[in-house]
Amino acid sequence: MRRRKLGRDVFHRWEGNPVLTLEDIPFRCNTVFNGTPVKLGREYLLLLRVEGQQGYSFFALAKSWDGFHFEVEEIPVLLPARDGTFGVYEQGGIEDPRATSIDGCYYVMYTAYSKYGPRIALAKTEDFHTFERVALISEPGNKDGVLFPEKIGGRYVRLDRPIGLGVGSIWISYSEDLYAWGDSKVLLSPREGYWDSYRVGASVPPIKTEWGWLEIYHGVQMTSSGPVYRVGTTLLDLEDPSKVVARCKVPLLSPREDYERIGDVPNVVFACGAIVEPDGEVKMYYGAADTCLCVATAKLEDIIRYTLNEVNA
Repeated sequence: MRRRKLGRDVFHRWEGNPVLTLEDIPFRCNTVFNGTPVKLGREYLLLLRVEGQQGYSFFALAKSWDGFHFEVEEIPVLLPARDGTFGVYEQGGIEDPRATSIDGCYYVMYTAYSKYGPRIALAKTEDFHTFERVALISEPGNKDGVLFPEKIGGRYVRLDRPIGLGVGSIWISYSEDLYAWGDSKVLLSPREGYWDSYRVGASVPPIKTEWGWLEIYHGVQMTSSGPVYRVGTTLLDLEDPSKVVARCKVPLLSPREDYERIGDVPNVVFACGAIVEPDGEVKMYYGAADTCLCVATAKLEDIIRYTLNEVNA
């Protein structure tokens, strides 16, 4: 009797992956990856990180009616600032957008990059064509910022990953006004002997579920051939998200396909957003090997079961 083969990952790759490569971009560029999705009515939008031939990144917009087949607009929607305060700290590009809807407006946290190091920046938009830069909301040496979709205890909440001499961990911070942030503390750290033993960082804006805030994060394991980036999950308490309710023991997506293992940065799957459909399907959009953009799907209930470690792995 043959044993039934189990699927390799909880998230199932779309058979048409990659969703977007540089051949799909209507202007010259090096790569496209790390896009954040939103759904406006029946239309899907992807705010894309595109690396230009000059070497710095900017944002473009793609649209779809099914969440799989996208058309990229001919003109980028947000370029690095060239003057003022933002111009100083975006001279090396803008990277890895994450969009969160709050009170009818979309707030986009992204990394402003310069010779002074990465900083978390915040912009807002209603249509993903016109953006207003709100503020630079971190000190140098911080990235992977994601914003919760509602206030908790009367305050805005974000996750981020400071980069310093310490362990690469996910931190949580609070704000009254989206400008000044504080009450910061470590939330999630690497685990020795696990797939996320080297570094962890927030990936997807937290998703509210009846089990808690679901955070899809990236974990890094250092190997003899370099780092390997995988996707994992954790659940945070709904009323006090500084409390970790559960954390997956095994990754839910690992780099296995050629387009995930071969590229500018090999062995990387790196999510920047997900959409939960009415039927409970989660569409997660992720960059692969810093070279293309892909999508994978999973049932929300399956993600929760693996996060709660109810499935033997």
